[in-house]
Amino acid sequence: MTLRIQDQASALSALTYLNAAGRGRVERVTLPVIRLDVERLPAGLEAVLVASDLQGRTAPDGQALLGEALAAHCLELAAGGLLPDPAATGVILAGDLYAELGKRGGLGDVRGVWRAFAPFRWVVGVAGNHDAFSEDPRDRGGLQRFKRRGHLVLDGDQVELDGLVFGGVSGIVGNPRKPNRRVLDDFECELAAASEGADVLVLHEGPDAPDRRGNPDLRAALSGVAPPLVICGHRHWSSPLAELPGGQQVLNVDARAVVLRARP
Repeated sequence: MTLRIQDQASALSALTYLNAAGRGRVERVTLPVIRLDVERLPAGLEAVLVASDLQGRTAPDGQALLGEALAAHCLELAAGGLLPDPAATGVILAGDLYAELGKRGGLGDVRGVWRAFAPFRWVVGVAGNHDAFSEDPRDRGGLQRFKRRGHLVLDGDQVELDGLVFGGVSGIVGNPRKPNRRVLDDFECELAAASEGADVLVLHEGPDAPDRRGNPDLRAALSGVAPPLVICGHRHWSSPLAELPGGQQVLNVDARAVVLRARP
């Protein structure tokens, strides 16, 4: 099924959080939660929540990761009738769910964010370059153990949910000596495997698009294989939706949450 998105967003809510502002400073910023309509969704699936680059912590104490707060916030919205029942809402996480307040970036355990979305219908996605899946960020086996426990973190593979085939590649193009990075040739091989026959491709690092920042090598790699919809983050776009020359849509959810619902 093709999830064709209509380029007309409406605001649903917002969530205030703490963000590292550099040089040890912390600032209060707002995560927008917006709605975009799709032409249709599979039967039984009333909404899909999509988010990435939730690199902040809860205000005012900074104790919880922003993704954990977003899950709780969306449950509250559902209880108030502003979102569908969580049992009818899928979740797509496009990576970078960890944050430290003392500095930008960092690498840390994001399993708590994934688990926070457990009340929803399903949770699927990829790891970003700041995500670890173990208490020890240097433990590179954590992701595979997390996958073996049934969590749908994709990396060169696919899964079918509600009749939609999701493919995904975790991490970014870069020095493989660093966490969650691989050279371009290896990334392209994983991308090809994840894309074949998929309805939705989830990446952390995405392609560039007209007037939008991204990786031009990934745009070239996607030109012949991309599914109709590519979801990504990593680099912020002022507006979330773009279209590649081949007609594929790219939904960038860096530092935002997007709720996809069937057009009325």
